[in-house]
Amino acid sequence: MKRASDLWSLRLTTILCCALGAGVPVTYAEEPPKPTVAQEQPAPGTSDGKGASLPAPTGESDQAAPAMPPGVTDGGGTATAESSKSSEAEADALDAPAPDQRTSRLLDPAGGNPAGRISAKGANDADKEKQLQGPSEGLSVLDRMGAPLPELPAEKAYSGKVDEAYGAYQRGFYLTAMDLALPRAQGGDAAAQTLVAELFDQGLGVKRDRKEAAFWYKQAAEGGDPAGMFKYALLLIEGRIVPRDRKKADELMKKSAEAGNPSAQFNYAQMLVADSPGEKGLRAAMPYYEKSAEQGIADAQYALAQIYTNLANLPAEKTRRAREWLLRAARAGYDTAQLDLGIWLVNGVAGEKDYQAGFNWLKRAADGGNVVAQNRLAYLYINALGTPPDPIEAGKWFVLSRRAGLKDDGLEDFYLGLTDEQQKAAIAAANKFRPH
Repeated sequence: MKRASDLWSLRLTTILCCALGAGVPVTYAEEPPKPTVAQEQPAPGTSDGKGASLPAPTGESDQAAPAMPPGVTDGGGTATAESSKSSEAEADALDAPAPDQRTSRLLDPAGGNPAGRISAKGANDADKEKQLQGPSEGLSVLDRMGAPLPELPAEKAYSGKVDEAYGAYQRGFYLTAMDLALPRAQGGDAAAQTLVAELFDQGLGVKRDRKEAAFWYKQAAEGGDPAGMFKYALLLIEGRIVPRDRKKADELMKKSAEAGNPSAQFNYAQMLVADSPGEKGLRAAMPYYEKSAEQGIADAQYALAQIYTNLANLPAEKTRRAREWLLRAARAGYDTAQLDLGIWLVNGVAGEKDYQAGFNWLKRAADGGNVVAQNRLAYLYINALGTPPDPIEAGKWFVLSRRAGLKDDGLEDFYLGLTDEQQKAAIAAANKFRPH
């Protein structure tokens, strides 16, 4: 699965969140030349009144971090516990907001949307845990050892043109790739020109020379190579190696997108949203997001999931696929998608509730270092959603997210209600944590 990386500092979530407001700079993606490889979040909501809810972000992390609860400031310190609170008082405290500066919504929905908060399991919740399937009762490994393997299907004969220069590039033989591609590039082969440009741009087998790379990208773009048009459009937008020319960049990006380049499709959609904030821009960009998502760009898949759950009057076949696109982006390793998917599964957004799956995705994002996921995961451990209750694990994830600057009054009250031994254990676990 491919990911689009950012050329500028603003991420995909930011530009799409501003779709109903003023336009903002566009996020651009990088990719290798021929095998096109392109190189966050939850919204406010409501709980069902039985447990903790995950409130809306407020941007607290941009300010100086407030005083830490006892035992959290120092990685190895301890704290003196306050007097124990009744379970009812603790539940009230856990409903307090958890400010953070991240948002995962393209649009800011009016009213309380439960997509960005975790709702506790209701008293009348009829969902049952899925039973794990038992082991296969077929042949054992020993039974199969002497059995002949089935015949492999015959390979289809490749009838296309073999590009030896790109083959050498893909195998890491960069000098060979340059030797094979340069004569073709000098003869006007646009695909070879893109390859030569990429070798100079990355310094693969040759000394890095971005001006030389820009020359060959321009030649490839003028020759109609989709990857060359995309890369030269990025140079025109950047305006460092070549003079900035937004009009020409837009033209080349659109041509590359219409020629099927998935990264260009994603970035041209970004341009449309930036140039036409609001529903009109999103609807114009949606076909390009869809084409890019189909080709495996995780940023586009995430964008589609958000658009399909926020734009009104979309065909049912599109809205039904919102969770599917979010799942594909999450599987690609996009931590923001993993965070949102976990919350969607816990809250039942765009599909049925699945506490266990929701816990697993939030745990995966938290293990990878996503601070908001660490905060939300603490609530799951407190309220036993998808996992047995574990105050020490809840304390651990609170400590980690708090150290990262995410303040949450509800979790802070919970932590202060732990015993000295539990606080020590939570801090010790947090000190041992390493993102993975």
